[in-house]
Amino acid sequence: MKNFKFLGLSLLVFGVASAQDVSEAKKAIDAEQYQKAKKILNTLIASSPDEGKNYFLLGDIYLKQKEQDSAAIYFNRGKAVKNDPEYNTIGLGHIDLDDNNAAAAQAKFDAVEKELRRKDVDQLIYIGRAYIGSDNPDYKKAISYLKKAIEKDSKNAQAYLSLGDAYYRDRNQNEAYASYRTALSLDNTLLRAKLQIGTITKNTRAAFPEAIKAFDEVIKANPNYGPVYRELAETYYLWANVDTAKYKEYTKKALEYYEKYMSLTDYSLNSRMRHADFLVLTREWKALEAEAAAMQKMDKVNAKILRYLAYSAYENGNYAASATAMQEFLAKVDPKRVIGRDYLYLGLANLATTVGKDDKDNNIITDQAKFDQAIVDLKKAIELDPTLITEYNEVGKKLFGQKLYRPAAAVFEIGTTVPDNKNAFYDNFYLGYAIYYGHLNMPEEEQKTNIERLKTGSAAMDKVIELSPTSQDAYLFKARINRQIGTDASYKTMAEAYDGYIRVVNEKGAEETSKDNVKKYLVEAYSNAAGIYALSDKAKATDYYTKALAIDPADDYVKAELSKLKK
Repeated sequence: MKNFKFLGLSLLVFGVASAQDVSEAKKAIDAEQYQKAKKILNTLIASSPDEGKNYFLLGDIYLKQKEQDSAAIYFNRGKAVKNDPEYNTIGLGHIDLDDNNAAAAQAKFDAVEKELRRKDVDQLIYIGRAYIGSDNPDYKKAISYLKKAIEKDSKNAQAYLSLGDAYYRDRNQNEAYASYRTALSLDNTLLRAKLQIGTITKNTRAAFPEAIKAFDEVIKANPNYGPVYRELAETYYLWANVDTAKYKEYTKKALEYYEKYMSLTDYSLNSRMRHADFLVLTREWKALEAEAAAMQKMDKVNAKILRYLAYSAYENGNYAASATAMQEFLAKVDPKRVIGRDYLYLGLANLATTVGKDDKDNNIITDQAKFDQAIVDLKKAIELDPTLITEYNEVGKKLFGQKLYRPAAAVFEIGTTVPDNKNAFYDNFYLGYAIYYGHLNMPEEEQKTNIERLKTGSAAMDKVIELSPTSQDAYLFKARINRQIGTDASYKTMAEAYDGYIRVVNEKGAEETSKDNVKKYLVEAYSNAAGIYALSDKAKATDYYTKALAIDPADDYVKAELSKLKK
């Protein structure tokens, strides 16, 4: 009997210790101290191999870190144990959602829900969180499961916290705020709810001081709560981009707060990757290169490190290394993890390595096949992420500035194919502009085979005129391009384009027409258009030659042509 009592007391003490350890693991997960949480949970699994929830919590950490294979190992182990195996079925359902197999996930969740007892609530919360955290989220379904949990237990703070997360991701900020407030009223120690309230304020991008005040309240409650410093970092980063006069000051604060966040979570590979992501945002390329090098020493297998190396190497001017790192990354990484920016950097790096010099110190493309592939990769980037197109204009302008007109045109042309491109005006103008100068710089024999390209340039100028009918230079270059095409139809188009230039400039008044360069272009427009109208409308031709001569009385060509018309 004494031995039985002692054993019973030992089990009771062990049960309390285990519960405390699970609670500590959950706190560590909430504080994003994943390495600490993993250590606790691995210890618990070793000492209590029949507790299914421990496997689930560990697997869920791996899912947060995008390590699906490791997560599946623990979920499958946990599904086979005696106590609470159903949590692991939820974890496997989460993996199904990530794999875009919603039907398989639903079947698993239905099976779990069917076996729930009247007071079982946590399972519904975790199903809701699976729909929130999935790579293919369904916030409406998450909300429905979390409301079921609240129906069962209206005082469950975690259910309201998760409901707030679902509304927040579903862009229903009012309901999210209300849910977080309810969670906090039910458990005033719930720092995550207090943090999320501040995050909603931060994301209005108009109330940064109020957001910082809310985060300061979290720090007062627990100065060692790491996630609050990440939110402060992101707040100052956003504020820096709004208040550009304080960009350096606020970016510096953002980086300091992120370092603080790192120090309070862990310096594991995954936390360093989060840091690297922030360095990408703040464009701290030297720091990113150093961080990527440090991560590579920790793990030579993880493909994502190669992404950081590629990005930072390119931005630091090491183009060949960037291309090599990105090619290795794309060869190793799960295709589902590839983003448009990866192909953007691959294209840019390869493009940069093809620019060289000839024996006269002119810029040239040294490897046309490699350049062509770079353009393919830049197009692929836009297919994956059309928003990247805003970055292409500067790339094209750089090539144009190097007098690499045809390569520049290839880059600008990508932008002209993207709907709702904010740079559509400039991309179309520079496309036509680059095609024109590229044509002029070709050998004469090559010019003869370049007519279709000139037609593309003319169409680009049409688009510019459509977007801004008072853009006089678009009419001017449309005329010049059609003059180079050199057909009867193109000469007619040329004359009409010069008409447009003449009209727009004169409508702007004396302030415009008195400019020296405009005077020169008006003489060009009047005399070239008159040469075409002389064949069909001698009165208009005479008028144009007369106006050209009024601007430049010494123009012998115009004098001679006008004299011919008067005979």
